[in-house]
Amino acid sequence: MKKKPTLAEATISEERGVRYLHLGTPWIQGAMRIRQPQKLELEYIQRMMAWLLLRDPDQLPGTRCLQLGLGAAAITKYCHSVLRLPTTAVEINPQVIGVCRSWFHLPEDDDRLTVIQADAARFVASDDHVAAYDALCVDLYDHEAASPVLDDEDFYRACWRCLDDGGVMSVNLFGRDASFERSAARISAAFGANRVAKLKPTTDGNTIVLAWKGFDLPERDVLTERAETLHTRWSLPAKKWVKLLAPFQPTVAP
Repeated sequence: MKKKPTLAEATISEERGVRYLHLGTPWIQGAMRIRQPQKLELEYIQRMMAWLLLRDPDQLPGTRCLQLGLGAAAITKYCHSVLRLPTTAVEINPQVIGVCRSWFHLPEDDDRLTVIQADAARFVASDDHVAAYDALCVDLYDHEAASPVLDDEDFYRACWRCLDDGGVMSVNLFGRDASFERSAARISAAFGANRVAKLKPTTDGNTIVLAWKGFDLPERDVLTERAETLHTRWSLPAKKWVKLLAPFQPTVAP
């Protein structure tokens, strides 16, 4: 029988008005500005929302959102409470769910929010979730924030299956790590040629990769127009995202 993984203890710290989530180490797994709990505090979390650039604004209402890895629930809260979209989050660690509900303003489940304690790999592999989502955010790092917990081609193919045509996935990777090219190449193998792009790394080294299903990357003027709308409506730094975005072409085998 396969041994269940040991789950790290979820703890919090606070500094200068920001509350942080940790998993048994000093590494930050998520953050929330205490007086602005819906604000996307971390830069890489903001960039995870760059999938919005690739969704036709007319298709945004009703977009079915899925997050793999809850973190401090920033993306989950934003999709549910700010964008007001149907939102599902999958988190394996029950302590993380409890801490997010107690300390990070994660609301209880309702008609638009479902938080599931489950293994993300099993969730996306289920036939019950084929073409069930339109926006998928993947942020699955170990307790030391050293490497993705799920990062093989089979996993990314399962993510592709979860998305409906027109769907977009955003993935957090460490762009300055030697494994980045291999991880991005696996995403490219799963989603297909010319279906992957990346943003330049943040100052902390996080690189957000976007992958999409059933359409071509919009022209730059379309992305710029959408970015202006996102900035005006939700104050998102989307115009910067457009400048940082570039198609990804694999240079190594997956």
